[in-house]
Amino acid sequence: MRQPPREQPPREQQRPREQAPREQQRPREQQQPRRRPQQGQQPPQQPRQQPTGGQPAQQARRQPTRQQRRPQQPSGRNYGSSTVLGPPSMDETQIVPTRTADQWARQPTRKVEAPDPPSGPIPGAPLEQQPGAPRTANERRAAARREAALAAAASATKRRAERRGGMLQAAGTSIAKAGGSMAIATLVSRLTGFLQKVLLAAALGIGALNDGFNAANNLPNMLLEFVLGGVLTSVAVPVMVRARKEDPDGGEAYTQRLLTMSIAVLGAATIVCVIAAPLLIKLTVSSGPSSDVARVLAYLLLPEIFFYGLSALFNAILNARDVFGPTAWSSVANNIVAIATLAIYMAMPGKPSLDPASISDPKLLVLGVGTTLGIVVQAFVVVPSLRRSKFRFRWRWGLDSRLSEFGKLALWSIAYVGISQVAVIVLSRVSTTGSPGGLTIYNLSWLLVQLPYAVIGFSLLTAILPRMSRAAADGDTMGVLGDLSFATRMTTVMLGPISAVMTVLGPQVGLAMFSLGQSDPSQAARLGLALTTSAFCLLPYTITMVQMRVFYAMKDSRTPTLIMAIMVLVKIPLFLLCLLLDSDHLIYGVTFVNAFGFVIGAVVGQVWLRRRLGDLDSKPVLITMGKTLFATIWGAAAALLIVKLFHNFGSALSVAWPTLIIGAIVGLAVTLGGMWVLRVAELTPAINRIVRLVKR
Repeated sequence: MRQPPREQPPREQQRPREQAPREQQRPREQQQPRRRPQQGQQPPQQPRQQPTGGQPAQQARRQPTRQQRRPQQPSGRNYGSSTVLGPPSMDETQIVPTRTADQWARQPTRKVEAPDPPSGPIPGAPLEQQPGAPRTANERRAAARREAALAAAASATKRRAERRGGMLQAAGTSIAKAGGSMAIATLVSRLTGFLQKVLLAAALGIGALNDGFNAANNLPNMLLEFVLGGVLTSVAVPVMVRARKEDPDGGEAYTQRLLTMSIAVLGAATIVCVIAAPLLIKLTVSSGPSSDVARVLAYLLLPEIFFYGLSALFNAILNARDVFGPTAWSSVANNIVAIATLAIYMAMPGKPSLDPASISDPKLLVLGVGTTLGIVVQAFVVVPSLRRSKFRFRWRWGLDSRLSEFGKLALWSIAYVGISQVAVIVLSRVSTTGSPGGLTIYNLSWLLVQLPYAVIGFSLLTAILPRMSRAAADGDTMGVLGDLSFATRMTTVMLGPISAVMTVLGPQVGLAMFSLGQSDPSQAARLGLALTTSAFCLLPYTITMVQMRVFYAMKDSRTPTLIMAIMVLVKIPLFLLCLLLDSDHLIYGVTFVNAFGFVIGAVVGQVWLRRRLGDLDSKPVLITMGKTLFATIWGAAAALLIVKLFHNFGSALSVAWPTLIIGAIVGLAVTLGGMWVLRVAELTPAINRIVRLVKR
């Protein structure tokens, strides 16, 4: 059925039809109908017309443009002598007369923009329809093989990630358990060590005998630091960890070589030190009753150098193999043996002879041999753990070339140890110059000052140091500063009130804990006053340790050595000035100077960090310190009021324990209440950390 013609617009709106040249016009019956070309064929070409006499060539033959050269794909049906032609958008129902090729060339062509090809894979489309997909069968098979290989690799990677995630989770759980075990072991070690010192004071008293024992017992630790301590901690252990990761045998050969070399060095050093015992005692102890006892005990205690070194090496090997529990409990075993030795000593009748002292004296022999036996147990109690870690020792001589890479670091570490030990030697000589018991009073007062740091501050630094080291390794200065600020504020809140209470209640601490057995109450009172003159350094000491951790996290061992050198240069002249004091008050000057040295260290470390890292953002720290100081003053005043109140109920010795307990509770409660009123932001996390530590 023929469609009716479309309604034509008015004549004035009709576009005039372009006519072909007269010579190209032919009657309709002579025109050939335009046929639709088959797929793959080119449309029929019209014969070119030669230009005539006066006709320009441009009119006789028009060159199509580049876009017009494309073959037309007309669509339509043949209706007798008429064909439905036109662009793709034209309605097929429109019937127009057939046009010549020249007319189509002059027809303005609509430009159709091709859509952009997809930039990525088409979801849901098969492989052959994807952009850039292979077309031939071989290409498709190769692409399918590649895709299968990629899928298999992705699956294997996922399985490895899942296994690694499980391993990391298990390792994290193991480390968490080990960390909890180490925290408990550290706390038990501190408590048993403190109990051993209390029993030592009760067994030997606070006098010349205890001074001689402390002087002789300090020598092995001092000499070990000179011989092996700095090198072991700064060079041998880092290389051991590196060899554990890099060597094909897991660092077994390196560890055997290190242990062989260390045993040889430690054995030779121990023999030399035992032979030179009188000279070493003369260097560290002033002449007097304590020097003779120290010389006799030195022959029995200096062999500890060898076993101290072995203990440090065994612990380092286990730590490099991620075994931490036995190393933390080994010092507890040493304290138990020492406590048993003191119990045997106290059970033996009589008193040791001091003038002259003899190595054949039974009580001195038990004291010296039993103390050394504790270090032997500390060293070898971890041997079963070494065997379980699959480490087998055999003699292997030679020096590993990798040790030379850490030469500069070892040099600064040895210098740090040497400088600090020079101050210890001067302190020991000055302390033994005054009244008997001076060195013992210094050791016990310093032990009491360090006890809160060992229980609370050390656990905080242990938690902060890994995060600080990661921030320093990533170059995250703001992260390092944030950890430094957080650690300083937390230690201020946790240790500041304890420092104030210890300063006020120092005499009560001395009388309550160190007036037992052979200890004279007057010497215990001197110990309490020495604690009062030195307890103020608890916070500066902890801040100095935090600053040292910052430098070590940035792999800088030079700056801590220089800070220690400045502290020693300040303390040594002041120690010598203490000789101007009378013999009874000399020890108070020694303890004050030692505490003041850490104030200098904290100030110098703060200035050095500011030069190194820029603005430290100290405003939050100063605000926290100011609020804590204000609250601490009120807490110390409340504790002092309790002391004055109990003073009316009896002698200082009889009311020492009630005064100590009630005064500490009231003083700390008032301090915490004041910080709560002043809204110290760090109070809540500090209390939570202490509660978690108590729960462990």
